[in-house]
Amino acid sequence: MKKIFLTIITSIFFLFSVQSQNTNGTDFWLTFGKNNRITDNPNLRLQIRIVGGVKQTEGTIYFTNLQTYINFNVNPNEVYDYDLNFEQRVAVYNTLMGKTDYSVHITTSEPVSVFAMNQFPNPIIDVTNILPVSALSTGYYHISYTRNTIFLDVVLLDGYAVVATKNNTQLYHNGNLVETLNAGEVYYRTSDADMTGSYITSNYPVAFFAVHQGCYIPPDTGIESNLFQQLTPINTWGKRFFVPVSAIDKEIIRIVAAHNNTNITQTGGTIRTGIPGSQTSLNNLQAGQFVELDISLSANGCYIEANNPVGVCAYFRGYMNMTGLGVNPAQCWIPAIEQNVTHSLIAPFIPSITNPLHKFFALVVTPTATKNNTTVSIGGAPPALLPGGGWHDNAATGMSFYSFELTNTTVSYIFSNPVGLIVYGYACSLYNSASYYHLASSAMRDLDAAFYANDIHFQDLKENPFCAGLVEFRAEINGLHPNAADKIRWFIDGAEQFALQNNTLWNKTFSVGEYEIKMIVRYENDETATKIGTLKIIPCNYSAEFFANNIPYGELSNHTICNKTGKVDFRAEIEGIHPEAGSLKWFIDKNDGNGFQEELTAQDQLTWSKDFATGTYEIKMVVQYDNGETAEIISTLKVEIFWIKMQNVRH
Repeated sequence: MKKIFLTIITSIFFLFSVQSQNTNGTDFWLTFGKNNRITDNPNLRLQIRIVGGVKQTEGTIYFTNLQTYINFNVNPNEVYDYDLNFEQRVAVYNTLMGKTDYSVHITTSEPVSVFAMNQFPNPIIDVTNILPVSALSTGYYHISYTRNTIFLDVVLLDGYAVVATKNNTQLYHNGNLVETLNAGEVYYRTSDADMTGSYITSNYPVAFFAVHQGCYIPPDTGIESNLFQQLTPINTWGKRFFVPVSAIDKEIIRIVAAHNNTNITQTGGTIRTGIPGSQTSLNNLQAGQFVELDISLSANGCYIEANNPVGVCAYFRGYMNMTGLGVNPAQCWIPAIEQNVTHSLIAPFIPSITNPLHKFFALVVTPTATKNNTTVSIGGAPPALLPGGGWHDNAATGMSFYSFELTNTTVSYIFSNPVGLIVYGYACSLYNSASYYHLASSAMRDLDAAFYANDIHFQDLKENPFCAGLVEFRAEINGLHPNAADKIRWFIDGAEQFALQNNTLWNKTFSVGEYEIKMIVRYENDETATKIGTLKIIPCNYSAEFFANNIPYGELSNHTICNKTGKVDFRAEIEGIHPEAGSLKWFIDKNDGNGFQEELTAQDQLTWSKDFATGTYEIKMVVQYDNGETAEIISTLKVEIFWIKMQNVRH
């Protein structure tokens, strides 16, 4: 019987190239804020976790103040933990307002995910993801939390810390110049009032961290913890959000407006009142104003939509549920729905010295219609579907979420869904109060002014090539100048397209090649922004087949290759193969129960030969095309070695 399998699959090796702007990267800046009352106590714990991807990775952790560095290696699908020693902790730990060089610079040879922990004493702990330099920008709003209202004798300050990535970085707080920084220098600012809504800008991209020394959430409770969360720049803020809820059950959302006259609608939350500085209406928020919502697991998450971009953070409140799972205050950045990715890399963050945590989770968000396509690969194992019964569906919004417990604490988990997902990480205690909550993986696309080609975001275009033909363009811009004659300008390979001026919709037929598409927009304050994407047009006549002794793979099972050596000559004919190494692989299944084994010497070989013993084999050829898809062809090979009987001759 003829056996032919031809399937198209998405390769997991495109983990870091599907979206060009995301939380993975190779270049990171980090600093730490004061934790509670602690200054230089030797029991303070500062820890860095680096989660490796699909390739072996080398890296360096550089301490700017000490001018020393640590080299490290991360194996594929594993993690590297570094616990700072006392000298290093002092050199990165900000306790007094002002300028320091208390920063850490992390660089790696391959894309990784980076996280950092600030802990002391039990159970005061929080964790943040660290954004790569490629995701940073020049405009931020501070989002923190209100000071406690019951222990007023303890002054724990709100704070933020800014790390410069370039020399001569001028930093402004609410329009006032507060400091000039060189690369690696830090500005640490504190206040005994909640600074949420403060507007921080710079002339070069900076890394911005919310670092509250210790707060009570809600402010009238007696459970305290520091907050530690890197915030994303305003250009990545969006208008639509879905906020999941952890297994703990009760949480708080804080929503900050980036523009005047912002109106918000929401489903699944209840407006909180009595919070200093918080608005009690979702309508007509001005830039920097914020509103809070209570959410719970029983509502299956909260959907938020606004007419202007907003920033959203979710908070663990000091709480223990009926099953004994307990948390302290913790802060987590919530990206807009548009910031989804197809793959997410995460590993549970385990304190290396004193661990008050007992359970670790990935909180996965994806559309309900395709939730059952979500898979997880643990430690490099083959992807498996998430077990049934764990999904929470929000019928009103068509979104679902899943708290997946991370029981293997030494390997990475890769969650995948071709339609897109956003993943968070959190940990909690049993009959205690310790926790963290952080963003694990999302995109970091520009959403303030963006253009799309065939519905692909401009920052993702190069990794998503199109076939030759008509391409449809669409622009989405916040705060566009209403009257300027040149409010939108379009360029192709540097040549301005005057006929397209001020168009938000247009199309053009492109032939094979690469094209630089540039959009320049003028905002209502007369500032301009330039957005550039690389449009890649490729031929789409993809095909792959192989021959054995000149027999096409489709007919191979109907033949028996018979000779006296068992030698078989293979030949592949492929259109559109990816140019990188490993794009063509061959596998043989000897029907011995061991499954397919790669024929390593044949990798990337269009022609090769092998001697087979008499028997039946499965031959598989896997081809990676230059559009990111993979073809897999399997056929049956039958081999028979014949013997030549020699007549005895007497001499």
